[in-house]
Parts: sequence; structure tokens; C-alpha cells
Amino acid sequence: MRIISLLAVSAALASASPVLATGCIRGAAAGGVAGHFVGKGHAVMGAVAGCAIAHHHYAKQARAQKAAARAQH
Repeated sequence: MRIISLLAVSAALASASPVLATGCIRGAAAGGVAGHFVGKGHAVMGAVAGCAIAHHHYAKQARAQKAAARAQH
């Protein structure tokens, strides 16, 4: 059940934008590894959290780049 929820969350975030999907995949990989070292069963939760955090980071970065591009014109 956890795997299905992980796939659903990552698919929903990945469908938002191809650039942000890369951030989600990177965050999920890092979070999964970190969760694995924390304890048994935390790898999936770490992957979900890593995906969400990386998605937020890359979205914020994309908004800042758009704002900077608008300010130059």
C-alpha cells in the first residue's frame, strides 16, 4: 500500500512539469536513502518527503527565474 501511495504522489508531482519531475526524482532518491538509514520502514516515507521538498524547491527556483526574466524586460 505504501508503494502505491508513493507512486501516486510522485506521478502527480511529475506530471506538473518535466523540470520539476527531475527534482522530485532526485529528492525521492535522497530521501529514500536517508529514510533507509533512519530505520526499518522509513525509506518510503523519506522518499515521499524528499520528493515533496525537492518539488517545492525547484518550483520556488523556477518562479524566481521567471520573476528575474520579467524584471529584465
